[in-house]
Amino acid sequence: MMKATAHHILGVRLEPNATDVSTTEVSAMALQLVPHVHRATHRIGLYLAALREHGLSQGESHVLAQLAGSTPATIGDLHRGLAHKRSTLTSILDRLVERGLVTREVGSGDRRTFVITPTAKGRAVARQVHAHLVALEREVGKRVSPADLRAFLKVTAAIEDAAHEMTGR
Repeated sequence: MMKATAHHILGVRLEPNATDVSTTEVSAMALQLVPHVHRATHRIGLYLAALREHGLSQGESHVLAQLAGSTPATIGDLHRGLAHKRSTLTSILDRLVERGLVTREVGSGDRRTFVITPTAKGRAVARQVHAHLVALEREVGKRVSPADLRAFLKVTAAIEDAAHEMTGR
């Protein structure tokens, strides 16, 4: 875990867990990370929408992509991999079950656990979604250096960790 340090954004010194930043200071701060992450996430959703024949939502696509590499999976596995709220994940899984892309069964070792397994149709769609995302990652890899990728992963991990720590979610 990284030690929390003060940050300067637009000349304002922000202490870790600072709560005393005035409204004026906050309104003067330009967002430097979130708009870019939001825009990239939106673009990934548009990229996934190119798989129109399946009519998948972005969330459904990500669940299937995760299942393409690690089947079967528990709901806990999917939650850890995707960080969706459990209610959101349940809704996504309900839709995938209704469309015959996955099954959801009570775990044999722990009856409180549900195991998600793609059907034959779901495996085919999951492989297609996964391949589509791999193609995107390969294209990105052509445009940036390995050091850029490592730095990006470090920044996104820090965003995820900070948001998790600040909300407890």
